[in-house]
Amino acid sequence: MKITVDFEECLKDSPRFRATIEEVEGDVCELESKLDKLVKLCIGMIDAGKAYNSANKQFVSGIRELAQQSAKDEVIESSLTKFAESLQEMINYHTILFDQAQRSIKTQLQTFVKDDLRKFKEAKKHFDKVSEEKEAALIKNAQAPRNKQHEVEEATNILTATRKCFRHIVLDYVLQINVLQSKRRSEILKSMLSFMYAHLTFFHQGYDLFSELQPLMKQLGGQLDQLVVDAAKEKRDMEQKHSTIQQKAALQDFSNDDTKLEYNVDADNGIAMEGYLFKRASNAFKTWNRRWFSIQNNQLVYQKKFKDNPTVVVEDLRLCTVKHCEDIERRFCFEVVSPTKSCMMQADSEKLRQAWIKAVQNSIATAFRDKGDNCEKLDRKSSTSTGSLDSGGEPKERSLKGESALQKVLAIPGNGCCCDCGQPDPRWASINLGITLCIQCSGIHRSLGVHFSKVRSLTLDTWEPELLKLMCELGNKVINQIYEARREELGARKPQPGDPRHEVEAYIKAKYVDRRFVRRPSDEELRTKVVSLSKQEKRLSSSSDHLPPKAPPPTPKLRPGSHASGQSEKSADSGIQNSADGSRERLATAASSNSLADAEAAEAPPLPATLPAASPCKEVVFFEPKEYSPGLQLYWASFARSLPDMAEALAHGAEVNWVNTEEDKRTPLIMAVHGGSMVTCEFLLQNAANVNQLDAQGRGPLHHATMLGHTGQVCLFLKRGANQNAADIDEKTPLSIAVDAANADIVTLLRLAKMNEEMREAEGPYNPSGQYHSNSPTEMQYRKCMQEFISLQLDESE
Repeated sequence: MKITVDFEECLKDSPRFRATIEEVEGDVCELESKLDKLVKLCIGMIDAGKAYNSANKQFVSGIRELAQQSAKDEVIESSLTKFAESLQEMINYHTILFDQAQRSIKTQLQTFVKDDLRKFKEAKKHFDKVSEEKEAALIKNAQAPRNKQHEVEEATNILTATRKCFRHIVLDYVLQINVLQSKRRSEILKSMLSFMYAHLTFFHQGYDLFSELQPLMKQLGGQLDQLVVDAAKEKRDMEQKHSTIQQKAALQDFSNDDTKLEYNVDADNGIAMEGYLFKRASNAFKTWNRRWFSIQNNQLVYQKKFKDNPTVVVEDLRLCTVKHCEDIERRFCFEVVSPTKSCMMQADSEKLRQAWIKAVQNSIATAFRDKGDNCEKLDRKSSTSTGSLDSGGEPKERSLKGESALQKVLAIPGNGCCCDCGQPDPRWASINLGITLCIQCSGIHRSLGVHFSKVRSLTLDTWEPELLKLMCELGNKVINQIYEARREELGARKPQPGDPRHEVEAYIKAKYVDRRFVRRPSDEELRTKVVSLSKQEKRLSSSSDHLPPKAPPPTPKLRPGSHASGQSEKSADSGIQNSADGSRERLATAASSNSLADAEAAEAPPLPATLPAASPCKEVVFFEPKEYSPGLQLYWASFARSLPDMAEALAHGAEVNWVNTEEDKRTPLIMAVHGGSMVTCEFLLQNAANVNQLDAQGRGPLHHATMLGHTGQVCLFLKRGANQNAADIDEKTPLSIAVDAANADIVTLLRLAKMNEEMREAEGPYNPSGQYHSNSPTEMQYRKCMQEFISLQLDESE
C-alpha cells in the first residue's frame, strides 16, 4: 500500500498528520523487515543452489565413471554418457540463474535498503528530535509568568526559532517519505521482474535441452516395463516382512513396559546407545532438563533438539567412571565422573538406569581394547590437571614447556616406562607421587581422587620449575621400591601393557589405596631411619657433632644457636640471599609502580641503606623422642631434604600435617622450611600440607621462612595462599618480622602480595583456596613476577 503525506498538512502538525506519519513509519519498518528477510532468503537460496550444483557435479562425475565401467554394454554406456552431458548443461544453466538472482534480488534490494531506507531513518531521527524540542518550547512558553517580561520574551523567541526549524525539518521528512514511497514500487518490481526473466530463460533452455533428449528417454522407458513388475513383487514381500516384525514388536511391548535399549558397539552410524535422560544443570539452581543422550565414538554427548550440534559431556570415556547415586531426592539417578567435571543424570526407570550404566562401562572396556592410533590421539588432547597452578601462557608456549618437561622427566632412570604397567613412552605424570604414567593408568589414577594422585600431562600442561625439580628427585624406580617392596613376596602379578582395565585398576588400588605391597618397618628399623635422617641434616648443616653409635636417640630440642651456628645457617642460605640480590631491583620496581604499594611503603618503617647481618636462629638438635612413628620420620626427612624418605613415610601412613607436640607443635612443612629446600616444601604442599598451620608460637611456615630469610620459600607460600596477615603470640606478622630484620627482598615480596590481594578483592570475591584464576593485568603481572623469582631461587639455591 502506497501512503503519501500532504505537505500542507505537515505544517499544521495536526493529529491527522501525526497518525499518517505513524502509519508511514510502521509501513516502512515492516517494509525493511520484509526486504531484509527476502534478501537473506535469496542469499540462502543462492548458497543452497551452489551447494546443489557442487553435489550435482560430483553426481555427474559418478555417472561418467559408471558409463566407463560399463563400456562393454553399448546401450548403457551411450545412454549414461548422453544423460551426463545433459545434466552438465543444466548445471551450467543453474549457475547462470543464481548469478542473475544475486544481481537482481540481492544486490538491487540491498542497495535500496542501505541507501533509501537509511536516508529515511536519518530524516526520522531529525524529525523526532525537533518535535521534542518544539514540544518543550511550547510548554516553556505556556508556563512563562505574565509579570516577568524577560522570561516571556525568551520563551517567545525560543518558540519562534523552534517552529522555523520544525517546519524546515518536517518538510524534508515528508519529502523523503514521499520519495521513498514512490521509489519502492519501481525498485521492487524491477528486481523481481529481472529475476523472473532469468527463470524464463532458464526454463526455456531446459525445455530445449530435454526436447532433444526425449526420444532416447521414451526408448528406454519401453524397456523398463519389466522392472515395474519386479518392483510390485518386492513390495508384496516387504509388506509381509513388515507385518511379521510388527507382531514381534507387539509381543515385546506386552512383556516389558520399558523402552528396550541395547548396547551395540558395532552400530553402522557409530552410535552404540541412545535415548532420553534427565540431566542436572551445573548452575546455581541445579535444574533438571530432558535431553537426548548418546554414546558414540567413545564419547558421551547430548542434544536438546535434533538440529542442534551435540554437546560433549565426556571427551573420552576411558578417563571417566560411572556410579549409582542414592543420596539425592530423585530416583533412578547415576553420575558420570570425568577428570574435569561430573554429570548427574536420571533415567525413567531402574532398568533403564542399569542399561545406561552397563553401556558406559562397556564403552570404557571397548575403548581400552582398541589400541593403536587412538591412544596416541588421546594423549595429545588437552587436560585439566588437578591442583596445577596456571601461569598463563599461549598455546605455543605451553607446547614448548611440555616438550621440555617431557625430556627432563623421562631422563630419570625408570621413568621411560609407565610406573604401574610398564607401557613405554609415558606422557602423563602423578605430581604428588613423582611418577610417570601411560594414558590408561593415568585415567585410573584420576578416578582414585586427588587425595591419592594428582595427574598432569607431560606434553600439554605448563610445568612450574619447582614441580619439575620435584619430579626429577623422585621417579618410578624410587616409588616402586617403596610401594612394591612386598609384591614378589606376596606373589602379586604386576600388570603388563594390554592387560584388561579392570585388572590394572585392581592392582593400582591395591598398590596406592590399600598399600598392600608396602613393607611396614619395625620399631628398630624406624628408629634407625630417624637417627640416620638426623645425622644427614647434621652433615648438611656442616656441624661437627654427631650421635654416639649405640646411644639412644635424644628428643628434638631447640636451643639458642651460638654466633657460629647462626653464621653456619646463614652460609647454608647464602644461595638464596645472593639470588635475592639479583631480583631485588625488579621486584621493587614492580611494587613501586602501583599507588597501593607506595602507600604501604610510606606506612612501614623505612629500610636502612645497609642491611645488617641476619639475626641468629635456633639450631635444631636431635634428642630421643618418647615414641617413633611414620610422622616422626616425615618430620625429620623434611628437615633433611630427603624426598624418598618423605615418600616412604607417607606410604607408611604418616599424616602430612603431623604435629610434634614435644617441639612447639611444629609440622613437617615447618621443618622443611628450616631445612632450606624449596622442593621439599613443594612436595608436602602437593600432598595436601596445610600452608597456614601454626606452631605453639602462633607461627606458620610463612613466619619461619621470613625469620630465616628464605626468600624463595616466601614466594612459594604466597603463591599457595599463605595468610600473610596472621600474627604470632608476639603480635608479629611476616611483614613486621621482615621489616625488623631489614630484609628488603621479603618486605618487597610481602608488600607486593598484599597489594595484589587488595586489587583482587576490589575486582571480585577473594578466592581463599590460594589458586589464582584471575586474568586481570595486575594478577598476571604478579604471578609472572613471583614465578620468575621462584625459578631464580631454584637455579641458584637448589
